[in-house]
Amino acid sequence: MWGVPVTLLRAAFVLLAAGLATASAQAAQVKGLRVWASPDSTRAVFDVSGPLEYKLFELANPDRIVLDIKNTSLDPGVIAPAAKGLLGTVRLGKQGKSDLRVVFDLPQGVRPKSFLLPPADKFGHRLVIDLFPKANKATREVVKTVEDVVPADGRKVIVAIDAGHGGDDPGAIGASGTHEKTITLNVARELARMVDAQPGMKAFLVRDGDYFIQLENRYKKAREAKADLFVSIHADACPGACGARGASVWVLSPRGATSEAARWLAAKENASDLVGGVSLDDKDNTLAAVLLDLSQGATMEASAAIAQIVLKALGKIGPTHRGHVEKANFVVLRSPDVPSILVETAFITNPAEEKRLTDPEHRAKLAAAVVDGIKTYFTQTPPPGTWFAANTSGRRGRSEHVVVRGETLSGIAMRHGVSLSALREANRLSGDGGVRVGDVLDIPPQG
Repeated sequence: MWGVPVTLLRAAFVLLAAGLATASAQAAQVKGLRVWASPDSTRAVFDVSGPLEYKLFELANPDRIVLDIKNTSLDPGVIAPAAKGLLGTVRLGKQGKSDLRVVFDLPQGVRPKSFLLPPADKFGHRLVIDLFPKANKATREVVKTVEDVVPADGRKVIVAIDAGHGGDDPGAIGASGTHEKTITLNVARELARMVDAQPGMKAFLVRDGDYFIQLENRYKKAREAKADLFVSIHADACPGACGARGASVWVLSPRGATSEAARWLAAKENASDLVGGVSLDDKDNTLAAVLLDLSQGATMEASAAIAQIVLKALGKIGPTHRGHVEKANFVVLRSPDVPSILVETAFITNPAEEKRLTDPEHRAKLAAAVVDGIKTYFTQTPPPGTWFAANTSGRRGRSEHVVVRGETLSGIAMRHGVSLSALREANRLSGDGGVRVGDVLDIPPQG
């Protein structure tokens, strides 16, 4: 020992200290545990101090899930949450000398899914455990008559209303601490109430509580509900004191449509994936691509028309952020056969607009404007077999077209298979007269 040079001893001590520091840095701590329950799943979110290693496994009789987190401790302030959704009792304790064990007692069998999330916005590292109910045996459906499915005066159009964000995702946060997820849910509920009060219309709330739904699942729920329209409600944000204000309406960009088309064609062997009521699983690639392109084209056209009318209605109650419908690659707008729009109700980061968004009276005005736009569209373009088709006075045997951004009179005539002169005559347009966005044109009979 005494023969070892002092420089080597010092180097050994430095290496030992570095090794201890590395081991200490690798140790993690659970700083919080939150549980959110939705009608379809339950999510447990662990806030942790850094990256970690974990193992998740299931046990039966009784049903439970065990989570072992390696080299991790529990912050003294963390307590086990109460039973909620698919979660029963949650037990927290040590496993060995340095590991943490969490046991989830379950009221029924579940399908678990887990993943780690890196820091984002105001959140640090997170470990997420999603629980989904195991498929139950198919129940026998009640036989319905044609009259039950399609009433004599036509079925109601279904409007799927999506309250953005939710649960562990608060969305944008206003200067006074208002969460976007709270505003969107309040507006969505008011919008649903007003839709249900309209003859010929029925609302479907995609989210009706404080929980998160994956973005793709939002428009999938609308498709499962056989919605005629999907409306996603949000509140815009602008970093810093930029002073931006006003509502805006968005539709899917062509890039987003291309991405979704590629996904659908790659998964077309799934017989349950129907586009426009047609299965793609028995079609060759070329035919499937053509069918999908036709459906998406019609859907995007309808989306643009609805968005323009809704934007115009919103402009009557306050300023709009821009004077035209905007386009973006929003995942929630990617349904290939349900017209979809996203409404940014206002800028929650603008203190004046945040105050208005927290006012129930103003939210009612917002909802009324959106409903007015939706009703106008379905009155002008009633889907076949609906109440609007059967009851809209003077519309039978008549076709109309709502002008959207970028369209020309000659292009509209060509699309509907009528001559330009006949289109001008039907709408009393002069030879040099053009059309404006939002104009409603009568389409004369072909031939």
